[in-house]
Amino acid sequence: MNIVYLGSGQFGIPSLEAIKRSSHRIQLIVSQPASPAGRGRRPRPTPVAEWAAHRNMPLVETPCCNAPPVIEHVAAAGGDLIVVIAFGQRIGRTLIDLPPRGIINVHASLLPKYRGAAPINWAIINGETRTGVSIITVCDHIDAGDVLAERATDIAPRETAGELHDRLAELAAPLLVETLDRIADGTATYTEQDHSRATAAPKLHKSAGLLDFSLPAEAVERRIRGLWPWPCACCTFHSVKTSRSIPVAIAAAEVVEPFDPTPRPPGTLDRDLCIVCGQGTLQITRIKPACGRLMKFKDFVNGQHAACGDAFTSDLASP
Repeated sequence: MNIVYLGSGQFGIPSLEAIKRSSHRIQLIVSQPASPAGRGRRPRPTPVAEWAAHRNMPLVETPCCNAPPVIEHVAAAGGDLIVVIAFGQRIGRTLIDLPPRGIINVHASLLPKYRGAAPINWAIINGETRTGVSIITVCDHIDAGDVLAERATDIAPRETAGELHDRLAELAAPLLVETLDRIADGTATYTEQDHSRATAAPKLHKSAGLLDFSLPAEAVERRIRGLWPWPCACCTFHSVKTSRSIPVAIAAAEVVEPFDPTPRPPGTLDRDLCIVCGQGTLQITRIKPACGRLMKFKDFVNGQHAACGDAFTSDLASP
């Protein structure tokens, strides 16, 4: 089949590579326009746009895929099917109805669970032990189309959102090609989702990263993993000795049994330099100070002369 691909994020790169190796042909790639990135705020193309440019693939970069000129461009490409992966734009009815074989989407959850922009993050934050990828038709409601295929995988106990993202991207690629083959030969099955079981995975903003140490240690640890590497779990370190306050991002932590019997407010370091939580304690293992590098917590402790009684609070934004 001739494929038109709509995508922006890194999640779709393994699938693009898999389609390129298959018997199907990519006729056109549509992606978000370049956006400012890095300290210099220079415009940077999306990972998909970079992939297309390096391979001399036909590419359209647009802030609105539903604009008439873009739809005309897609129609002229002659695609039998549109594939959408991590695109970042709402797709209108005109585009949905355009290709003869329809339009499908690769989504990083086992639908109907976790419909929305951040399924990987919320699965970890909410303590799920299993997730996967689903291939569905695109319809007027977000992630509510019929399911063509799905593949499940366990979430490792200490897996971060970034690590799970990369694993699911690789898991999706062969499943997508298998699904394309079934659509091409007419053997694909379309199963309606159980909409009564749908849960939401709304887009994350930086404010979602502010940690609340009054929660149980297990919940805080899941949030740290679920928000790494973006928007990252952030808080502010307050030193009693130096009176300094430093915004930090916590990259990794472990739930540990408290050995210090002294009652302390949530967010305070105990005698073992673990953070007291609403229930239990957390041992930070990796931390990133504002404008600093990612480091082991023991190096941070040495550099900041951290001690029992110092505290982490959520009163400042992320570094």
